[in-house]
Amino acid sequence: MKVVKNLTVAAALLISAIGMANGTTTDFGKKTVAKYEVEKNLMKVNLDPVFVKKGRKIMMNLLNVSQGTVLLKVYDSEDRLVFDQVINGDIVVEKAFNFEKAFKDEYTIVVVDKFGTYKKTMEVR
Repeated sequence: MKVVKNLTVAAALLISAIGMANGTTTDFGKKTVAKYEVEKNLMKVNLDPVFVKKGRKIMMNLLNVSQGTVLLKVYDSEDRLVFDQVINGDIVVEKAFNFEKAFKDEYTIVVVDKFGTYKKTMEVR
């Protein structure tokens, strides 16, 4: 009898915990407003690439959550294509651009993924 009583209490706690979870069953798969600050912080993910300049080098790091195609291109000041690379399926895309032996000019690094196009300029003097 005591085992049945404990199972009943455990089942009631489980059902109430499920009922108090974030949203109802009708909200499943729909966009809802976050109810707690932790949820708000978890939902904001910056998917822009990070560019770090060190001397005449630029390191680029991109979190490619869609694991789709990422295009990397470098153009000079006259819009001539200097570098072109296509990366498929990598979740983390890392690339170092070395301008140490480049001619004096202004170069534009272009990163294109599923979520947008991002640019960073580098001036070589």
